[in-house]
Amino acid sequence: MKSYDVFNGDADGICALVQLRLAEPRVAELVTGVKRDINLLERVEGCAGDHITALDISMRTNAKGLRRNLEAGVHIFYVDHHNSGEIPAYANLHAVIDTRPNICTSLLVNKALNGAYSEWAIIGAFGDNLADVATEIACSLSLSPKQLAKLKSFGELVNYNAYGRDISDLHFAPEYVFQQCVHYNTPSKFLSAKPQIFEILEAGYTEDMAKARGCGFTAQGVTILDDAAWARRVSGSYGNILAVENPNQAHAVFTHNVEGGYLVSVRSPKNYPTGADKLCLSFPTGGGRAAAAGINHLPKGDLGKFLEAFGEAFGQAY
Repeated sequence: MKSYDVFNGDADGICALVQLRLAEPRVAELVTGVKRDINLLERVEGCAGDHITALDISMRTNAKGLRRNLEAGVHIFYVDHHNSGEIPAYANLHAVIDTRPNICTSLLVNKALNGAYSEWAIIGAFGDNLADVATEIACSLSLSPKQLAKLKSFGELVNYNAYGRDISDLHFAPEYVFQQCVHYNTPSKFLSAKPQIFEILEAGYTEDMAKARGCGFTAQGVTILDDAAWARRVSGSYGNILAVENPNQAHAVFTHNVEGGYLVSVRSPKNYPTGADKLCLSFPTGGGRAAAAGINHLPKGDLGKFLEAFGEAFGQAY
């Protein structure tokens, strides 16, 4: 019998798995990647009796790999908050799916574990731009404002680290971040013991964000970043910041992909966090959740089509 831990390489996916493995240590093969590398169950060829834990990856995108492993007799525990499509009915599937805009996978795991490792759930929530929910949980933990600010920064930095065309764009591979964090019951203890990871990510984030700030808007709420590693790294974080700074407006951040088109990160208005998933799902490689979604490949010739659909979805004229 073999175990696989399959998880999104962002803060939410990592922190969800950290909580589960603190609660139930397990030797497992780690399957992860950059933020947009989410069709991860295609990499897993499980056998009857094997176990898969799938975290923070769209069930809709992973439908083929999911069914193949279920039909092979693999037991799958699946926790996610993205648009799932149809959830298959199998006795060997335990699915916890919640697509509300104020939830993330780390929070779902935190609930399942009765708050056993809430600080790690806070990191995942901050990484997913759910600052209000993270702060609410933090209030029950008697964290000081200084401690909370540190956790907020760490969540945002771990999330920033997940964005890139491939692993070579990242400061740290997601599995490495998980392997470093999972030895500590709280992120506060981790940050005290391993400050170097935070420091490296903070320096990189500051430099990359300064470059993003220098890019002009090509249209209301739309930014096209340069074709460079720094732009790919900062695209998700920059979208989150724009959403906070302009909470009544939707945002789309474009980076260049290897196919010669665009990778698009979409954020619904922070004050009206719906519509991003429906917009992105209307394009062939789109997916995500109501508040934040994306398109893996938008041909350059479809830019006008996207802008029109973006405007219709969020009432912004172009």
